Amino acid sequence: MKDKEGIEQAMMLDCFGQVEELLKVMRTIDDRIVHELNTTVPTASFAGKIDASQTCKQLYESLMAAHASRDRVIKNCIAQTSSVVKQLREEREKNLDNLTLLKQLRKEQTKLKWMQSELNVEEVVNDRSWKVFNERCRIHFKPPKNE
Repeated sequence: MKDKEGIEQAMMLDCFGQVEELLKVMRTIDDRIVHELNTTVPTASFAGKIDASQTCKQLYESLMAAHASRDRVIKNCIAQTSSVVKQLREEREKNLDNLTLLKQLRKEQTKLKWMQSELNVEEVVNDRSWKVFNERCRIHFKPPKNE
């Protein structure tokens, strides 16, 4: 968990330096969920040898933490970039002839659109993970109602 906090703190300082790579690393749990379930949640013939309810509970908690962490990182970057875009727009209104300012504004707007699209990607990734999780763990673990 400490590593995730460190990643989030680094993201606050530089949202776009390496955000794409960070999200890729942070999505590892989602990318490997099928393998994780196949190796840790037993089929009916091996059900007595492993505590599937505990395994599913741990995986559920890991997924919840990973999804919340990525959501925070993306939304914080959106907020930061939105603020920069707003500031650049205000400066641009005062100085319409400044092409450098216009280029910087366009660049920041592109970053903002990319981060907003990452929220859509995140939704697809999360939906896929929960679908796979529920298919394998629904008989072993019932998530709390409030989450």
